[in-house]
Amino acid sequence: MTLTTEEHPFAEFIKILGKGKKGARPLTQDEAYRAMKMILADGQVEPIQLGAFLMLMRVKEETCEELAGFVAAARESFHCDHGIQVDLDWSSYAGKRRHLPWFLLSTLLLADNGVKVFMHGAGGHTQGRLYTENVLNALGLPPAASIAKAADQLQRGNFSYLSLEHICPKLFDMINLRPVMGLRSPVHTLVRLLNPFDASHSIQGIFHPSYRQVHQKAALLLNQAHMAVLKGEGGETERNPDVECLVQSVHGDELSDEVWPALFERRHMKAEELDPQLLARVWRGEIDDEFAVASITGTAAVALKLLGRAGSQAEAEQLAKDYWRKRDLARGL
Repeated sequence: MTLTTEEHPFAEFIKILGKGKKGARPLTQDEAYRAMKMILADGQVEPIQLGAFLMLMRVKEETCEELAGFVAAARESFHCDHGIQVDLDWSSYAGKRRHLPWFLLSTLLLADNGVKVFMHGAGGHTQGRLYTENVLNALGLPPAASIAKAADQLQRGNFSYLSLEHICPKLFDMINLRPVMGLRSPVHTLVRLLNPFDASHSIQGIFHPSYRQVHQKAALLLNQAHMAVLKGEGGETERNPDVECLVQSVHGDELSDEVWPALFERRHMKAEELDPQLLARVWRGEIDDEFAVASITGTAAVALKLLGRAGSQAEAEQLAKDYWRKRDLARGL
């Protein structure tokens, strides 16, 4: 870093956030956009500035305007248009530690019934969690290694997972600062809203309930026509069948909240082991696990209602159960 008496252009944004209890304020949507544009450009922000910015944002937490500005800038930094019309964008960044990622079978269930599902995520940034890309590899469903390969997988099989590393390497590097900082940063929030292939519908899971409305209102500001966000099991996009699930959605310019009831009266114990092969065994019907099946069909039901394939919760639940009953037990897993 070169020392100079002239104020660095990025200092503007650090000052806005860090002027103290009385002087600090949130960024406007335009300021957030300009800040993220500089962060993602080469050589425009010093490492010490990036660290200060991320942690100041972490302390105060993102507003919907800030999140929308960040996402808009990030989306301009990559290009995913390969002529593929994706139905459902599915973010997967949290990793699982108490239960297996049963939502992966939800996405395969949807894909096998004609829904093109694009999943993006990043793994390894938090110790002790099982990440989607590792599970897919264990199941013999290798993630894509490029945007072009993801488009090919979507065309051939209606499902693809692509790491953030191949979409926006700089955001990937930033999300992996988690062990260095000891804290998550705004990057963990904004990546969930990226929707790289501009899917017609998107669904996101969060861990902290207060973020639901931030995602919902940011999606509205970003003109994302159909989006749903829920407090997912472990922070992933997965409905926990043991508890009531509030889904907050955007359809056009309308916001809506919908409560999906718990599917069991008593909670289940957490899994003794997180063996990815158990997903394959449940799919093939070799194991009867009521929690797993309820997670799979319950999550799929939320997605089906979002997609407009069902007009009510009851119809969506029944359709998901029909898909599960008729699934191809010999599917490669």
